[in-house]
Amino acid sequence: MRFDVITIFPGMFAPVFDQGVVGRAIERGLIELHAHDLRDHTHDRHRQVDDMPFGGGPGMVIKPEPVFEAVESIRPQNPGPVVLMEPWGEPLDQRVAEELAAEPGIIIVCGRYEGIDDRVRTALASREVSIGDYVLSGGEIPAMVLIDVVGRLVPGVVGDPDSLAQDTFSSQPAGWPQFTRPAEYRGLSVPDVLLSGDHARIRQWRRQQARDKSHTKELNKT
Repeated sequence: MRFDVITIFPGMFAPVFDQGVVGRAIERGLIELHAHDLRDHTHDRHRQVDDMPFGGGPGMVIKPEPVFEAVESIRPQNPGPVVLMEPWGEPLDQRVAEELAAEPGIIIVCGRYEGIDDRVRTALASREVSIGDYVLSGGEIPAMVLIDVVGRLVPGVVGDPDSLAQDTFSSQPAGWPQFTRPAEYRGLSVPDVLLSGDHARIRQWRRQQARDKSHTKELNKT
């Protein structure tokens, strides 16, 4: 799967994905990640990507021309959807991740300043995605989250397929408490059921814990 990211800070991505699951997938050729400098598609000596908004107001807005040209330059290598990382977009959840993972690639546009000229959204974007209701400095960190969430769903990226089947929000609405050795640490003990070897009881306990966590999450929303 191929990810192309359009950003004014392309250097942010390599350090994040040099390691970990996605980093290993890139080394193995399962994932391609290309970060493109939006300023490479400007035509003035200052390499300006932003301008003042029509109608007035604070801040600057990313101009449409460099974004259009950047997407057009990438399109021959990546036929996938154009995704804008926007705070008002659809929430990134496992359903959205699975839909995007089925694509041959994704072109991600990272906003900055007061946003992107809306003609990019209306003429280029396939969908808009948000990672949460809070303000970030730009779309780069949300793009990294999207790449990690979607990338690990690419076949072969996660070594153990059972891990994906058990992932939180995939087969159940919430996870369950996990424990490892030692069985007792500083007076804190692992639940007896997990030490019992009774797999039916363990599955039942985990399902109940997942339901309890899901209920707590819903209460926290209210």
